[in-house]
Amino acid sequence: MANTTGRNRSKDIILSVIAMILVMLALTFLVCRYAMKAETHARYVGIMNVASEKVAKSIRGMEINAMNVFDEVEKHMDSPEAVVAALQSKTALNPDIKGYFAAFEQDYFPQKSGWFQPYVYKAEDSDEYVLTQIGSGSEDYTTTKLYKLAKEQDTGFWSEPYVHKDSMGVSAHYCSFMIPLYDETGKLACICGADMTFEWLTKELRQIDFSSKQNNLLNKYLTDKDQDYYTVVLNNDGSCLAHSEGESITIEDKDVLNDLKKRQSGTAEMMVNGVPATIYYGPINDVDWTVAVVVPNP
Repeated sequence: MANTTGRNRSKDIILSVIAMILVMLALTFLVCRYAMKAETHARYVGIMNVASEKVAKSIRGMEINAMNVFDEVEKHMDSPEAVVAALQSKTALNPDIKGYFAAFEQDYFPQKSGWFQPYVYKAEDSDEYVLTQIGSGSEDYTTTKLYKLAKEQDTGFWSEPYVHKDSMGVSAHYCSFMIPLYDETGKLACICGADMTFEWLTKELRQIDFSSKQNNLLNKYLTDKDQDYYTVVLNNDGSCLAHSEGESITIEDKDVLNDLKKRQSGTAEMMVNGVPATIYYGPINDVDWTVAVVVPNP
């Protein structure tokens, strides 16, 4: 009887030890899984923050180049010819800017029949800039929503992205950096602007993705598996302005769309173009755009 009791006791001890080991293994697994999930989150948030900073820096460079042209216009508003020469003087500063314009207030130059908006733009399939004249009684740019908005600004600002169809019938997203200029008396003279597509931003995102995937610090915890993610820039309505792989995505999640409008950062799991994915997103300084890193789920 005593032997049976001893065997049972030994069996219970063994089972207890096995149970404890299983519990410890389960806890270790959960801790490791949580740590890996936290590291993955931190890694992609870091990639998103780096991308946001680099895009913001490029945007500031665009603004500086445009302001150099605008400064020349401001110094040469004594005649229409001087304005055109000023617009043409620094067009080579940034090849990604498609065109520069100076939209003058009606009758600022009476000899121009009321409207004067010279536009210097890059010719298709060429690095040469050509001049055209916009504005007339039937095409009064001073009545447009964008012109009126620009008149209310105290400094330079970015327009909402818009779709423009070129002479070949090809549509593309455009955006303009604009600023009001005043004459020596403090009177509004014109609205100056620099137009660009988002081709430069696509190239920027492609370079950002390449650099981040080569960055040992960002990727020090990775295994040898392929890094399947890409970076996009979204407008505040969820539309895709640029995609590092030259494609597009659609954001339909209401919570994410709400965050984009409020310029808030976040993480979300959703279907992206029919593929389950996790996205990490955050605003870009000084514009109503958001950088998002999209990670398709395995």
